[in-house]
Amino acid sequence: MYYAMSVEILARIQFAFTVAFHYIYPPLSIGLGLLMVIFEGSYLRTKKEVYHKLARFWTKIFALTFGIGVATGIVMEFEFGTNWAAYSRFVGDIFGSALAAEGLFAFALESGFLGILLFGWNRVSKRMHFIATLGVWLGSMFSAVWIVVANSWQQTPAGYHLVGDGMSIRAEVTDFWAMVFNPSSVDRLSHTWIGAFLAGGFLVISVHSWYLLKGKHIDISKTALKITMPFVAVVSLAQLVTGHHSADGVAENQPAKLAALEGHYADTAAADMYIMGWVDQKNQEVTGIKVPGGLSFLLEYDFDHPVPGLNAFPEDERPSQVNAVFQFYHLMVAIGMALIGLSILGVFMVFRGTLWNNKLILRILVLSAILPQLANQFGWFAAEMGRQPWVVYGLLRTSEAFSLAVSAQQLVFSLVLFAVIYSLLFALFIYLLNKKIVHGPDQTTLLDYRPNQAAASKIYEEA
Repeated sequence: MYYAMSVEILARIQFAFTVAFHYIYPPLSIGLGLLMVIFEGSYLRTKKEVYHKLARFWTKIFALTFGIGVATGIVMEFEFGTNWAAYSRFVGDIFGSALAAEGLFAFALESGFLGILLFGWNRVSKRMHFIATLGVWLGSMFSAVWIVVANSWQQTPAGYHLVGDGMSIRAEVTDFWAMVFNPSSVDRLSHTWIGAFLAGGFLVISVHSWYLLKGKHIDISKTALKITMPFVAVVSLAQLVTGHHSADGVAENQPAKLAALEGHYADTAAADMYIMGWVDQKNQEVTGIKVPGGLSFLLEYDFDHPVPGLNAFPEDERPSQVNAVFQFYHLMVAIGMALIGLSILGVFMVFRGTLWNNKLILRILVLSAILPQLANQFGWFAAEMGRQPWVVYGLLRTSEAFSLAVSAQQLVFSLVLFAVIYSLLFALFIYLLNKKIVHGPDQTTLLDYRPNQAAASKIYEEA
């Protein structure tokens, strides 16, 4: 039993590490993709060169995030087979359908237009290049659709039936669209998309705030902030709406997870909403700042409405790490509220013209790029740990899903190896990102040349 638990925990840690590292990059690609569409669309509409420079500059950074994202995502596909063989057998038909759809509708669209996006400047018409930018962004959005659909099916299975028995049992799709539009997929997808928009938006804000602090690229940075600040203000407020809908869905479909999110134990009492706190799992108590009956009010607009607590469920059917789920969830919410406040303040200061020389706020904005990333990570940790002990909610336990043939020593070795390789990739990403930022949006690169003899000769001489 100790050996099996060691393998299970190590397999979970390894997958959590690889997926968390990978998830740094796709949100940036989705968020930057949308802003690139806005910048390039503004250039087509106004013919102002400043929008052209913004679009070209952020295309280079998009290419970097896209490349690292692809490299880090491949590992997870192999982990399904090596570390989670029982899980792969159980969900193979479901995931096969979703991932095949991703290849057809998302990856083909994204990769088909990527070459035009990166190398098509001055080679295709401006309108065609804008269509390519739009295609790449839509491809990244559709890719998120099918990944989130697959994960949401694990949270709220639908459109399936079970085939076989014992170790050979597996889920098969009976209704493709019921599987796609399972009870949690739309809420979770919208929440994920908006988190990605915030990640891309605050990266743009961070970089151009740094330029203003350094007194570089002033005009282009002011233009970028005039567009991006209202953008993040709108989407951060929209995140409140999607978060509320997601919580309603969790209350209906995963009540044990909801109870863990707020550390609610009593099985028939009204549920408090905590601003911050600490869960004492041994004594089943939460100490902190709370709104009495706040969770009950959010769910049913009644402070006295009873909400099922953790004690309403068998101990082996509820999350074991309640305090961790509680903390990750509340950190996500706290960061979300901070982003709302920061973005609204930024909009006010942009249109008052007071942001450009306010060094304190600019320094805060430079550091703000990390906040959406942390919120995205904490949100996923809360969602996945809150689903435990199920890997497929109500159908397959995590303890039954890992590969018995994999040893603890193999998992430790591969985990250390992944940690080294991913650390090197992250260092490379930071180095290249910093290099592109320092290089600045006003410079030209080999991607900018026109395909004629004079330009080719100039490039050769400079090289």
